Amino acid sequence: MDLTPRPAPDAPRPKRRMLPAMIAGAAVVAGIVIVGFFLTSSIDYYCNVDEIGVREGCDDTRRVRVQGSVDEGSLQSRGGITTFVMSFNGVSLPVDYEGEPGGIFQECIPVVAHGRIVDGVLVATRIEVKHSNEYEAENAERITEAEKSACS
Repeated sequence: MDLTPRPAPDAPRPKRRMLPAMIAGAAVVAGIVIVGFFLTSSIDYYCNVDEIGVREGCDDTRRVRVQGSVDEGSLQSRGGITTFVMSFNGVSLPVDYEGEPGGIFQECIPVVAHGRIVDGVLVATRIEVKHSNEYEAENAERITEAEKSACS
């Protein structure tokens, strides 16, 4: 009796269907991660100057949109940097903006500055001066409050 192992018969090799499925799965996961990152990083909390450091989301851990009025006598431009102080409800916040805000930007008007708070200064990347009619209709009370606190 011969007890030596016999060679295995040639079994059909499975087709490589796994690779396309793995690539598709990786693409889906990468897409979800990228979309999630951009959605969470693009959310700017809307705060009034007096809410900075007081209301949740209005701190130096994230980007914010801050509403206030430009203080009279605070507007300066040096070396391509525009600095000013904005106030709301008796609370002030210094702002640094690289560039010229343009448009109708001036002292004693309500503005919205987008940016991050660094060492107590809002480092702005965008300044909005004039609100659209749609914004005015939806947020009339905010505009009224801001105009009341503007320079007299």
